[in-house]
Amino acid sequence: MNNRFVTYSPAYTVVPTYECFNRCTYCNFRTDPGKSPWLTLTAAQSIFKALQNQNVCEILILSGEVHPNSPRRQAWFERIYDLCELALSMGFLPHTNVGPLSLEEMQRLKNVNVSLGLMLEQLTPALLKTVHRHAPSKLPLVRSQQLQWAGELKIPFTTGLLLGIGETEDDWWETLEAIAQLHQRYHHIQEVILQPHSPGSQQTFDAPPFNPHKLPEVIFQARQILPSDITIQIPPNLVKDSQWLLACLEAGARDLGGIGPKDEVNPDYPHLQVQVLKEILQPAGWELIPRLPVYPQFDNWLSVELQTAVQSLALRP
Repeated sequence: MNNRFVTYSPAYTVVPTYECFNRCTYCNFRTDPGKSPWLTLTAAQSIFKALQNQNVCEILILSGEVHPNSPRRQAWFERIYDLCELALSMGFLPHTNVGPLSLEEMQRLKNVNVSLGLMLEQLTPALLKTVHRHAPSKLPLVRSQQLQWAGELKIPFTTGLLLGIGETEDDWWETLEAIAQLHQRYHHIQEVILQPHSPGSQQTFDAPPFNPHKLPEVIFQARQILPSDITIQIPPNLVKDSQWLLACLEAGARDLGGIGPKDEVNPDYPHLQVQVLKEILQPAGWELIPRLPVYPQFDNWLSVELQTAVQSLALRP
């Protein structure tokens, strides 16, 4: 059997709000609190209606963060929940990544999401003095707590590392080891994203892009550290050279993430669309196939309602 296949999720990203109380210096996504109107359910319904014949299966809910103690936090969370519920009712599978959540918030979102996600980025506290100086929710303990709660709640989870924001190589291996240990305990991590820092037009962080020639090496080492049932994902729009992209696959990456019209986190780097990716991959013997935002081994963790939604979108690799 040919196991040279690479997966991707036919996805569309919906942003409830760009406002965020964190100010990470490498961010190209956020606006200040109060400066970004919230997406209405009416507007979302129009978006979802237009997507119904577009072969999209995943609605990625990606939001800036409202402070946990803000009087607007509850309304923000309810908007996210309602968007997930709406997406589900219109035939899509929601995957939410909106920053750290309380245990209760995660518990509720489990009812309307087939999977959740949160980037660990890096677990070194050194970044709290640099790129995360004004980002209270980037505390390493807060973020690793999310992975533990996801495991306890049996939520299929995606996490990842941001490479090239001032950390060391040892920091990479320590963060990957922490993910591996949590997964060995709960068996709940679907994917680990290895995302190279790619400078954008809004950021204040003055640093070069992550060295492209280093990425296959990091992937290879990550494959040694992570359990074999965790998939390594790379964002192909941040891998500018097609030979480099192929080298990443040879090193052990097997997923290209959600592919839609726009990369909201890296708006300066348009997504490579599926046909373009196939033209890069097929001559090298790789087959690109769609997948759902929940992997088959996690189906029995889902409610009956979510299992039914998954079965109706049988886009299985």
